[in-house]
Amino acid sequence: MKKVYLDNASTTAIRPEVIQEITRLMTEDYGNPSSTHSFGRNAKSVLELSRKSIAKQLNVVGSEIFFTSSGTEANNWILRSAVRDLGVKRIITTKIEHHAVLYPALALQKEFGIQVDFVNIKSDGNIDVTHLVELLSQNSKTLVSLMHVNNEVGVVLDLERIATICKERNALFHSDTVQSIGKTEIDLKALPIDFISASAHKFHGPKGIGFAFIRKNSGLQPLLLGGEQEKGMRGGTESVYQIAGMAKALEVAYAELDSERAYISELKEYCVSQLAQRFPNSKIIGSKNNFYNIINVVLPLSADKTGMLLFHLDMKGIAVSRGSACQSGSSNPSHVLAEILSPEELVQPSLRISFSHYNTKEEIDYLLEVLASV
Repeated sequence: MKKVYLDNASTTAIRPEVIQEITRLMTEDYGNPSSTHSFGRNAKSVLELSRKSIAKQLNVVGSEIFFTSSGTEANNWILRSAVRDLGVKRIITTKIEHHAVLYPALALQKEFGIQVDFVNIKSDGNIDVTHLVELLSQNSKTLVSLMHVNNEVGVVLDLERIATICKERNALFHSDTVQSIGKTEIDLKALPIDFISASAHKFHGPKGIGFAFIRKNSGLQPLLLGGEQEKGMRGGTESVYQIAGMAKALEVAYAELDSERAYISELKEYCVSQLAQRFPNSKIIGSKNNFYNIINVVLPLSADKTGMLLFHLDMKGIAVSRGSACQSGSSNPSHVLAEILSPEELVQPSLRISFSHYNTKEEIDYLLEVLASV
């Protein structure tokens, strides 16, 4: 059976260079980086070189990069410590954030009695900046948590503008950059962002490893207590080979960024044009400035085909999704689409198609051919 993978917003294939690096380290540098003997020192060297490599890509210093098991852990850590240790009394976010931000925010509201405010979302998925400014006019210690690229529809936040607004109003700013790290430039020296979170498997690295950027002297405290790993900020023996794989993946991603972005952008434009031809009444969700590797489209098919659409595509060897892979087993409509679409559109079949440089126009043709037969 022909296999077509168009679900790169869920996860990505590991680059061959990354697999080679991981395999080599699993074989050769298996020491515990906290050990003082030569095996440990070698592993520690790999760890710190990886940290410096990641920091270099983001134009920060290595001491501001902390390794985590995932973007989810990084989000939970940042939000919880901001409330528990930094005196944050209010979190401002949106209802279209990843659940790795929404659920911790609501849990902290219940546990600490903090205020959680949601910025209004426009019909194209962009935030209402005027409403954000109004919310920030309240005199309360605030953390603003807004994702850079929405994982379901690809709406892009203007990081520079939002970071500047937060700084001018003395609010801390965290951005979940899981969908954008490795796929677009982020200069954290130039941007007044306090915290970001990232996950390697979104940029062709291994699963189970991510990192948090924590601005120097922010005062954030550990979430996981144990040993003195990560300068006492995150207990637990570091997964050296995964960290090195992540650093390698990010290094290659930024080395190849211009060419791969141009290629993927062309693929997306081709897919949009072909969708318009085959399904004239289809609707691309979001704005024209959506991120270059994500399309979320409402198809002019009867609502009764919604439940079986992904199954039908899977039977033909095609991998796409209706939204976040983290909630793909749920029968409930996407919380993101529920904020953007009308009730009539929400019951119609929709697909999230997300690309990588491994995809081809022939694969898009096959997808549309199968969709036309539904």
